[in-house]
Amino acid sequence: MSRIAIIGAGAWGTALSIVLGRRGAHKVCLWAYENEVCRSIVEYRRNNLFLSDCEIPTDVEVTNDLGIVLHSAEIVLSVMPSHHVRSLFRLMAPQLNADMLLVSATKGIENETLKRMSEIIEDIVAESCRFAPRVAALSGPSFAKEVARGDPTAITVASKDGKLATEIQREFSDQSFRVYTNDDVIGVELGGSLKNVIAIAAGVVEGLGLGHNTAAALITRGLAEITRLAVACGARRETMAGLAGMGDLVLTCTGGLSRNRTVGVELGRGRKLREIMAGMRGMVAEGVLTTDAAMGLAQRYSIEMPITEQIYAILHEEKSPKDAIRELMGRPGKVE
Repeated sequence: MSRIAIIGAGAWGTALSIVLGRRGAHKVCLWAYENEVCRSIVEYRRNNLFLSDCEIPTDVEVTNDLGIVLHSAEIVLSVMPSHHVRSLFRLMAPQLNADMLLVSATKGIENETLKRMSEIIEDIVAESCRFAPRVAALSGPSFAKEVARGDPTAITVASKDGKLATEIQREFSDQSFRVYTNDDVIGVELGGSLKNVIAIAAGVVEGLGLGHNTAAALITRGLAEITRLAVACGARRETMAGLAGMGDLVLTCTGGLSRNRTVGVELGRGRKLREIMAGMRGMVAEGVLTTDAAMGLAQRYSIEMPITEQIYAILHEEKSPKDAIRELMGRPGKVE
């Protein structure tokens, strides 16, 4: 029986605790930052703050003590917001050891360094623990609510260590949760991160009342530009046509459960970003932060990303969404 520590009890972390707990083959402990979440799970077996509709198996423990959750853990599953990864892994470092398998399920890029989540984990562990960690990245099209209720879902785990990827595949898979393996960590992580920017754009299209033609063009050209950037960073092009690329992009751009798309819808309707974010009650739309990082990577590698540029202008320069669409459509003709 594997001992799994899940760090982060938002909707996605809670959904993964349900997946891993329902098999009865693991000892699962979920770490929550919020005392309210711990109380809710202990009393009601539900995370009433982030995923209230789904019951959490009784075998899943919950704590807000990092020492407790990491004690004797064999697999550490990191599911915190991207801007907390560095600080939390520094706090966790004294409890980490070389035998642990570290899996990042966070979709984001650090703004200050432009590093992916697995790179941050590797940096902190090497610096603080003095060993090279075994790290994998988990990504793909997966709304937390649908995963938690048992809808068939397929995702990808990527690692440069093939044995690690295969072990996570074996430990995490069940009849409703299919895990594929991949060795393109860069592509899997960037696909899961950059698609959130395009999802905001897709929401803007919806908020403006535009139709399916516009949405299809946006998603297709969005895939083209995030593929250009990912390949420039060292990813394989074919990864971006798989679950962690096109699959996650289509889901996030079209699904009503997407927080990033929801932000875009409200922007398209004329609301300001500050107002939208204030109403999200602790939920995180990673695409807002990732837009800055995507712009930084695009400048570093001299990659043209017209959709990302317009979303940056809408988010941070209060550009009119209608003007942004007009500029995209008015660009000089290109070869596809």
